[in-house]
Amino acid sequence: MKRKKLIPSLIIIVLLALAAYLFEENGIVIDQPPAKDSEVVQLVFPSDRYPETAEHIQEAIQSGESAICTIDREQAEDNRKESLKGVPTKKGYDRDEWPMAMCAEGGAGADIEYITPSDNRGAGSWVGNQLEEYPDGTRVKFIFE
Repeated sequence: MKRKKLIPSLIIIVLLALAAYLFEENGIVIDQPPAKDSEVVQLVFPSDRYPETAEHIQEAIQSGESAICTIDREQAEDNRKESLKGVPTKKGYDRDEWPMAMCAEGGAGADIEYITPSDNRGAGSWVGNQLEEYPDGTRVKFIFE
C-alpha cells in the first residue's frame, strides 16, 4: 500500500525538478527587469469590466491628478491612510482612490470616489495581477480604450 502512494509522489517531485531545470536552462525570466527611468509601461485598463473605476481614474486625471503611477508597494499602507483620512465610509460603497495607494504619487490629496465594491475590488485585483511582476520604481500609464 505504501508503494502505491510513493510512486505518484516521486513522479510529482521529478516533474517539478524537471520544470525548474527547464525554466533555468532556457533563460525564461520570471521577474521583469527594472524599468528605466524614461520607460513607461502602458497598461490597457478594461473599462468595460470595471466601468466605475475607469470613469473615476479618467476624471481624476482630467482634474489634474497624475496619469503616471510609479509602483511603490512599501508605502501603500501609509498612502491609503493618508488619502482616505477624513473621507467617511459609506454603506454599500468602497472609497476608490486615484492615484492608487500602491503608487508613489498616491497618498494625501488623492482623488476619492465612492464605487460599488465589486467594481472597485475587481479592478484592484486586476491591476495587482497585471503589475505583480514589475518591481517598485516601474512607471505605469493607464490607457483607456
